[in-house]
Amino acid sequence: MINRSDAHTATTPLAGRRVLVTGGTTGIGRATAVLLASEGAKVFVCGRDEQHLQDALARIREVGEGDGMAIDLAEESNVARLFAAATEYLGGLDVAVINAARGAEGISEMSEADLRYTIGSNFTAYLLSAQEATKAMGAYGKDAEGKGDIVLVGSMSAYVLGAHSTVYAGIKYGIQGFAIALRRELGKKGVRVSLVEPGLTGSDMVKDDIDQVERINKEEMLRAEDIAVGVHYLLTQPRRAVVQQVTISPRMQDEE
Repeated sequence: MINRSDAHTATTPLAGRRVLVTGGTTGIGRATAVLLASEGAKVFVCGRDEQHLQDALARIREVGEGDGMAIDLAEESNVARLFAAATEYLGGLDVAVINAARGAEGISEMSEADLRYTIGSNFTAYLLSAQEATKAMGAYGKDAEGKGDIVLVGSMSAYVLGAHSTVYAGIKYGIQGFAIALRRELGKKGVRVSLVEPGLTGSDMVKDDIDQVERINKEEMLRAEDIAVGVHYLLTQPRRAVVQQVTISPRMQDEE
């Protein structure tokens, strides 16, 4: 047998790990859930739409084991409900990929109701999900010691602070700061925290969008699966290492 001890660092296998993916029924979340399930992880996903949920579960079950529920995390108490259902099915929690979010217009183009809902979905639910994950991983409390991984899916929009991006970019900028602080808070308690910031990425919710297909072919846009590979990478690093932040952008992306 060839000795590869100095050729490749130790890796953390995904087989048997218990994974929750919020927003795991479409796009990046779905791609991540399918990839991790194919590697032997047991996954639980959620999304707002029942049809999308069933479609995602059918694919997940083709490659591995998984379940999920349709739920709106912007509604009060629903984050706690989700984590209760997920941990019951999974038998605990090793990984939380916090990804559920929705698009938004500029602040001058949104009603107050839409603004409040977007903040609830894209920011408040992120923080509450991280808190619930911390509890499920045994790291909640001043002297607690647990184990697990929390992956926050942000966006390169945090760097592109332009017109019409005020709400979405502002929230993603906040997620970036939250991820840095949370990593420092939980690292010594045994939980790794990573931030993945995708650039322009196509969505499988609009599969017939020819412009997306053309842009992906021109390498101006990523596929959701490209981001899933980034999540896979950081989750398989040795426990001594934490990949703090991964930014993945199309090679030909126009920064404007």
